[in-house]
Amino acid sequence: MVINRCPGTLALGFTTYSRTCIKRVFNGSKVNHVLPYASLQSNHNSEDSFEENATRMSISGVQEKFSLIQLKNKIRLTKEGEQGTHILKPIPSISKNADQMPANEHLTMQIAHQVFGIETAENALIFFGNEDPAYITKRFDVLPSGLKLAQEDFASLAGKSPQTHGTDYKYLGSYWDLFELMRDNLPSYKVESLKLFKLLIFNYLFSNGDAHLKNFSIIETPQGDFKLSPVYDLLNSRIHIDDKDFALDEGLITARMGQGNVAKQFQSLAGHAGIHEKQMNSILALMVSKADQVKKLIDASFLKEQIQRSYLQTYQMRLNKLKQE
Repeated sequence: MVINRCPGTLALGFTTYSRTCIKRVFNGSKVNHVLPYASLQSNHNSEDSFEENATRMSISGVQEKFSLIQLKNKIRLTKEGEQGTHILKPIPSISKNADQMPANEHLTMQIAHQVFGIETAENALIFFGNEDPAYITKRFDVLPSGLKLAQEDFASLAGKSPQTHGTDYKYLGSYWDLFELMRDNLPSYKVESLKLFKLLIFNYLFSNGDAHLKNFSIIETPQGDFKLSPVYDLLNSRIHIDDKDFALDEGLITARMGQGNVAKQFQSLAGHAGIHEKQMNSILALMVSKADQVKKLIDASFLKEQIQRSYLQTYQMRLNKLKQE
């Protein structure tokens, strides 16, 4: 296949991963942008099959995920007893525009990091031998030494599970609840609350309608306390399903806290979260700027042209709504 931009950073003029991507995603080793597998089904009967790997994968979620390990400049499926260093998400078997999902997630994560300075899990696109794309992300909960950091998602923090709250447990509540959980669990709440507020605006702008409780988490720091983990699982879900503006059933804030247009709701959320008006306005001003940079990355993405247009249109619609006073 012909590559003319970095499958990691989307910088033009590269036929494989750029040095920046190699440093961030692969610890400085020159990993090939083509996997050592012809397709998802190619090693079906081998010892290191995708089918076997999936049975050992402990990370939850609807989309199929596989555990990879990087050994110098080689990357392959993990074997029994090995600690994975990366997660692979191939084209899913269901969903509208399923073949666009890896490029969608990759683009959305790159916009979050490159344009808006949001700390994300390091990521790139990688390709099977048959040229099918897959999304690859470096595990942030595993240190180079192999030590695994403690991580807990917000469903667990809230004490919500299928057993206690039913099958829709991860969609129950409002985003205001996340700030309450952070107050109770994060000593650096004032700093972390600004990060979460910025992320929620980003999710709205880029139609990430599947930002449920398990897609937010806290992670152990070297000091032994906790902070918000790097962001993961960002994508424009409108490309694949006709979903709501917000994943949680009560939206940004509960009805008793007041509603109004989306800009007013974000303002109310900031007030209830203890975010000062000056800080809120600064974040809002940043998030409604940068449209030119966003379009540049969309144009450079691996999405089909038609999907690029849809992606840009949904972003512009949300941007106009957020600018309404």
